[in-house]
Amino acid sequence: MGGVATAEHVTDGEDLRAVAVRVAAEAAELVRRVRETAVTEVDTKSSETDVVTAGDRAAERLIRARLAELRPGEPVLGEEEGEGGGPTDGPTADADADDGVRWVVDPIDGTVNYLYGYPWYAVSVAARRGGVSVAGAVVEPATGRVWSAARGHGAWCDDARLRVSAATRLDLSLVATGFAYAAERRSRQAGVVDGLLGRVRDIRRSGSAALDLCGVAAGWLDAYFEHGLKPWDWAAGALVAEEAGALLRLPGTPGDELGDLTLAVTPGIADDLLAVLREAGIAAV
Repeated sequence: MGGVATAEHVTDGEDLRAVAVRVAAEAAELVRRVRETAVTEVDTKSSETDVVTAGDRAAERLIRARLAELRPGEPVLGEEEGEGGGPTDGPTADADADDGVRWVVDPIDGTVNYLYGYPWYAVSVAARRGGVSVAGAVVEPATGRVWSAARGHGAWCDDARLRVSAATRLDLSLVATGFAYAAERRSRQAGVVDGLLGRVRDIRRSGSAALDLCGVAAGWLDAYFEHGLKPWDWAAGALVAEEAGALLRLPGTPGDELGDLTLAVTPGIADDLLAVLREAGIAAV
């Protein structure tokens, strides 16, 4: 359910993780500091509910500047400015460089939460190589909590090593999800949740994919799934979940019918959850 890096890919993972943590923490401090004024400058993107604030833009500029200092010459894909300042749509949005390090960043994952003051949003910074995340950090501005991982070196929340839950019963599992901005797709996603509700302990919808993935890593959630995510949404958080023992299914996985589904799940319920999601119609979302 996920790619595996070669030994070549992990040789500098800890160094890359240190850079990701440093840059994400600096951006998180900026996001926290400017929030009161940043949320007065709001634009929309794909729909009126898909917002971007001055805080998003300022944080991405800071991240790009710091990466240019610390890792000069390495390309950056960001939610707000695309690849090297280009558009976020098109072939560069999901492609990875073949060999060198490529940074994938989300200056604020959970912008609607940020806009409302709901403290479940984060800065996400990941280093990818050859189509695989090799290091990443997710930092929460509201709490200062730092989630990080390097491939082959485990996942951490601050100084605590992370491990997924030991859940084996789907009916006693806590599952998180998210919804698209487009109303038609959101309705189809709601149908899947309706089919799942009677088969699990409960459902959560927090509004930050990166933090939900970290929640799986910590055992706070037993699984998380969502359609329609972009690489900046999951690049760091999915690695944290995987290094904590989660099974992953990421957009672009060949050989199945689930399209752009992102899934992180503790192994003991993986087969049962996928079976129920299919029954609930997730392939049609």
